[in-house]
Amino acid sequence: MSRLLVIRTLVVMTLALGWSYVLWRWFASLNLSAWWIAVPLVLAETYSLVDVSLFGITMWRARTRGEPPPPEPGTTVDVFITTYDEPIDLVMRTALAAQRIRYPHRTWILDDGARPALRDAALAARIGYLVRSREWAGRPRHAKAGNLNNALMATDGELILVLDADQVPEPTILDRTVGYFTDPQVAIVQTPQVFDNVPVSDPLGSQAPLFYGPIMQGKDGWNGAFFCGSNAVLRRDALMHLGLVGYVEASRQAVRRALRTSRTVLARAARSADAPVAAALTAVRDGAGRALDRLDAGEPLGPVTYDFQRQVDATSGTLVSADVEAMREDLRQIAELRGDDETLALDDSVLTRLAARDWSPLGALESVRDLLRTVDVDRVDEAQPLQPVATVSVTEDMATAMSLHALGWRTVYHHETLAHGLAPEDLPTMLTQRLRWAQGTVQTMLRRNPWQVRGLRLGQRLMYSATMWSYFAGFAAVVYLVAPVLFLCFGVKPVTAWSVDFFARFIPFLVASQLLFVVVARGLTTWRGQQYALALFPVWIRATLTAAANVWFGRPLEFAVTRKDGRSTDVAWRRVLPQLVAMTVLAAAVPVGLVRAGLGLSAWSGTLVNVCWVVYDLVVLSVVVQALRYRGYRATTEGEG
Repeated sequence: MSRLLVIRTLVVMTLALGWSYVLWRWFASLNLSAWWIAVPLVLAETYSLVDVSLFGITMWRARTRGEPPPPEPGTTVDVFITTYDEPIDLVMRTALAAQRIRYPHRTWILDDGARPALRDAALAARIGYLVRSREWAGRPRHAKAGNLNNALMATDGELILVLDADQVPEPTILDRTVGYFTDPQVAIVQTPQVFDNVPVSDPLGSQAPLFYGPIMQGKDGWNGAFFCGSNAVLRRDALMHLGLVGYVEASRQAVRRALRTSRTVLARAARSADAPVAAALTAVRDGAGRALDRLDAGEPLGPVTYDFQRQVDATSGTLVSADVEAMREDLRQIAELRGDDETLALDDSVLTRLAARDWSPLGALESVRDLLRTVDVDRVDEAQPLQPVATVSVTEDMATAMSLHALGWRTVYHHETLAHGLAPEDLPTMLTQRLRWAQGTVQTMLRRNPWQVRGLRLGQRLMYSATMWSYFAGFAAVVYLVAPVLFLCFGVKPVTAWSVDFFARFIPFLVASQLLFVVVARGLTTWRGQQYALALFPVWIRATLTAAANVWFGRPLEFAVTRKDGRSTDVAWRRVLPQLVAMTVLAAAVPVGLVRAGLGLSAWSGTLVNVCWVVYDLVVLSVVVQALRYRGYRATTEGEG
């Protein structure tokens, strides 16, 4: 029996048992007298089952690729090393290793910090050095995505190998990846990220053998493997295709906004005009509606806007207003909105002011004409009209891959270590890194929900959803920590009884899910990852709330580069105070629960179940204590030696 068949059998068994258990929990075991914890707990269990289901679907088509195709000679490759403020010797170590890559290429350092010392070191080593062009001054920088987009416009290689400043490549990295691009539909080849400065115990959970292994191989089987920010080769034509599509879509959205505002302006003007003038304005407003319908039908922008502008011009030529003062006030208002450069800045504040003001008929038409004339086809608010690498998130990688998949491009996950990086060496730095990853993923979900992105296949939607879904685990974790404390300390039962029915449904599901996990992992060390999935619950909650505030209310997110130059100066224990408090409360709940059971205030069956639950939670959360005691890889190895 093949391993994939075993995995599929376990997936079916796990999901059948899991959904049977959760449905029983919903319909036969809720203690509605304590609904305020019973419902959150069953919701948390349902969340976890959906997570397991997505994991099972991911592994259903796990793909193990054989030898990569040989690279075709003559393919031009640019190697991009992205940096902001990492130590110069670290950047140069990576750049010199990149220079030694065997396949013909050009190496570039993309210095977003614009440091003269790094420029001099690069030039001395005959390595290309790029900083932002002058067009970026005073415009959104888009962090790493902007750095890459700037470099794409300054280079011309057919393929781009992207490396973080600490990811030292093997000389064979292009020999082992370029061959995949003989398939003209392949846009990305992603390889694992592995870290050299991590001890076997991995107290910070930096290695991700389950993700950079079975999970990515599973996503690869669904053509859903995505760009992970480094150690990946990308096709320039695919990125430019994405940039052009994004440019056209941004222009279409700008025209839509202008047409919607035009309808509002014309409707308000028509209400205060006499009958013949109102009829003319209403006709133009209807013309704006027809233009919107044509855009929604996919017609090109040029003919749609041209026809509407002709209607506006024809109507304004037939109107005569006796209210000269009103016309002068209209022109003054339009001049204010245009500003010194005589163009109308098409932002939300301008659109709101245009839509809210009572215009004279000719003033309304003039403002509509200005709206369409000054739609930002040059995207003057951006440094570049084309933004090939996605800028909707602080983590550009997933959003870029998802957009490429939506356009029909293919991706490859090549499971071979071809670069070696540096992981965070202290708890605060690790937490900052995980927060940024989580924020970026949630941003992407809220702005580009895979279930609303046209062009994605069902399997791809599920693969992106699986990754995005995992970052909501913080809310479920809180329930899992609170529920046993409530029972042990106060006798609050979220289930009607800890009965045979409960154990007969829960234990088989638990065994099947753990067996699936063991078979998929196949000897990989994954316990640390399981611990941090729960132990970082405050990080996941904060990431979700801050990302939502950024997307929905425009609150800024701080972009922090992961430190590679030693330990953070932050007070570490304060960063994990919620976990430490949770551990204290859990530990205190055990003797309280045992005393209550001894006094007959709680059933021993429920008490023992919840004590075991608390012990498991404490074992999982204990990883933060190990992380607090960790003093960095060098100090650890010296002490062990």
